[in-house]
Amino acid sequence: MRKKLLSAVLITAVMLSFSGCGKKSQEVISDMAGSDDTLTVYAWDDNFNIPALKAAEKDYKQVNPNFELNIVNMGNSDAIEDAVEDAYKAKDFSSLPDIVLFQDHSIQKYVKAYSGSFMSVEDAIVDWDNLGSDKVSYSVVNGVHYGFPVDSGTTIFAYRVDILKECGYTLEDVTDITWKEFDEIGKDVYQKTGKYLISAIGKDNDLIYMMLQAEGESQFRSGSPFIVGNEKLKEVVETIVQLANDNVLYLAEDWDDYVDNAIGNDMVAGVYDGNWIISSIQQVKANSGKWEITYAPTFTGIPGYASNGGSSLCVTSNCKNSMLAKDFLAYTFGGGSAIDGSSITYDDALLNAGVVGSCVAAAGSDVYTQGVEYFNNQPIYATIVEYSQLVPSVEQSDYHYVCRKYMSQAVLDIIENGTDIDEALATAETEYKKETEPKY
Repeated sequence: MRKKLLSAVLITAVMLSFSGCGKKSQEVISDMAGSDDTLTVYAWDDNFNIPALKAAEKDYKQVNPNFELNIVNMGNSDAIEDAVEDAYKAKDFSSLPDIVLFQDHSIQKYVKAYSGSFMSVEDAIVDWDNLGSDKVSYSVVNGVHYGFPVDSGTTIFAYRVDILKECGYTLEDVTDITWKEFDEIGKDVYQKTGKYLISAIGKDNDLIYMMLQAEGESQFRSGSPFIVGNEKLKEVVETIVQLANDNVLYLAEDWDDYVDNAIGNDMVAGVYDGNWIISSIQQVKANSGKWEITYAPTFTGIPGYASNGGSSLCVTSNCKNSMLAKDFLAYTFGGGSAIDGSSITYDDALLNAGVVGSCVAAAGSDVYTQGVEYFNNQPIYATIVEYSQLVPSVEQSDYHYVCRKYMSQAVLDIIENGTDIDEALATAETEYKKETEPKY
């Protein structure tokens, strides 16, 4: 297996690239003396995003003791999107807070469709290159930055190494392999143990997107769906169908079936998803020390890096102190504090909520580099940050979830109804266009 842990040389290089960030933040803060030091942010999830925001507030208070972050829990991401829509339709943004948390796959849609709702953060003092090009790309519209990444959606492929060993395999045997080789190993594991080697939700199948991104391809091209004629996508679908038919892939009915049954009831010996899935894996206390992580297979056997999920913070047009908002976000989630020697934002968010940041500098802290007992003492968090720097950027769309819906149905139609693959893909593209075409 390729060993790809971050080296001291890489960390040093990154620190040099950020060498002026901390000092410039301090200068900006001094320039704002006497101004209102309170910002309001809309967010959701008391167990994930909100603890990360509290960590950032604590971090920023080190350089601006008067700073206060008013965090409003909106319950879910839909409520925040609704607030932006309502403000836009009313042509009155005064109802919005200073900052909003947005799902990565929704940012481009809202920046484009609700013009004027968000401020550009292009002038923030941030080295965007060290936050992961794929992660940053979700909040870049027409070459302009509109968001700061909170959590990394970088994927991991986690395996029950005890089950692999029982079947005669090691983690090295499932690393740097092709999907065809993975299928052969998976069939053997199922035959010997009755456990699947991978799972996905049938009606909301993220596996399609992850496998395709790992190949450096997208379901979109020049703003249009690229389904029919996309040979790499067709190969992904063919592979998923084969894995399901070979009892290597378990297609769950819904989220509860995926998390509570497939993972929680030990139906699977492998999990491929965004790294946020770690908390779901860890719910089975008895399996501590039995899991390890690596990257995914690909069609050629080279390392497969992808991303799934995640969120970013955007500054609204109602923000009265945009200089403070941008400096706060740049210093915390933008990595400025990590370069200054403070790892509070990233470390506390990880320790308190399992939030893995995307800034490469964060990976040098003791919290990130220590071994994790549940994962057989692998330093998984430093490894995930490293993976995040290697995820290929592919074209995104305002209608990511619409495409997922119809591509998921195409896969189910092929598996359950025997639909011809070309017919299923053509139907998916047709239905996508029907739903997304302008209505006059």
